[in-house]
Amino acid sequence: MKGRRSPVFAKISSLVLYVFLPFALLALWQGLFALGVVRPLLLPPPTRIAAAFAELLGNGDLLRHLGISMLRVCEGFLAAAALGIGLGIALGLSRTLEKSLDLVIQLMKPIPPIAWVPLTILWFGIGEESKVFIIFLGAFFPILMNTIDGIRQTDVRFVEVARVFETSRWRFVSRVVLPGALPSIMTGLRFGMMVAWMCVVAAELVAASSGIGFLIMDARQMMQTDQVFVGMITIGATGKLLDVVLRKIERRLIAWKVEF
Repeated sequence: MKGRRSPVFAKISSLVLYVFLPFALLALWQGLFALGVVRPLLLPPPTRIAAAFAELLGNGDLLRHLGISMLRVCEGFLAAAALGIGLGIALGLSRTLEKSLDLVIQLMKPIPPIAWVPLTILWFGIGEESKVFIIFLGAFFPILMNTIDGIRQTDVRFVEVARVFETSRWRFVSRVVLPGALPSIMTGLRFGMMVAWMCVVAAELVAASSGIGFLIMDARQMMQTDQVFVGMITIGATGKLLDVVLRKIERRLIAWKVEF
């Protein structure tokens, strides 16, 4: 039909729109450097950052630090997911438990993870435990709160049907409540992963000798701004990749969810 774009053309157009702004900003950035508008020490050009990226990738430093950071993030995130989902389900189902813990949760939730660093060092020292604990704190509350919201948003009609058929509580929770809460839980997991990657830098800035946060801090002390950008871009790209993985898992688990 005339005027109707082919699927291939539509995909190409979508890809162009997706990458146009980033490439335009990079071109502008490089142009400002060429004109001498920006100082390379404060804002190195993309070409210099790309060279630093190739150097760190070639000598293995970037992959080594990234692997250590990913291990810490996975440990803290998995612990936060297990406790956050478990406690969230319990709080969502029990009003009594919710009332008894609500004040504690509301007081602790606004405290940024970096504020826990001094206490964490006192409790766990400067080893791996302190870093994993900071990451755990960052990921825990988004997962917890989204799980509670998902449990509470169970359709009242399903509750009434379960009562009519005298469904057991365990069967009702496993067959009705949890499937209905999955979209909210997955949103909490994705947000928790994002916060976990933010926290890993804060955790590794304190008494660390490895990890992406350490790489950034060490590069700053050596005035290697290009390597600082490499570390920041690596964190952003890895976080995006993990979010894509979680989105794919979400689509498999929640095939009935319609995305707009």
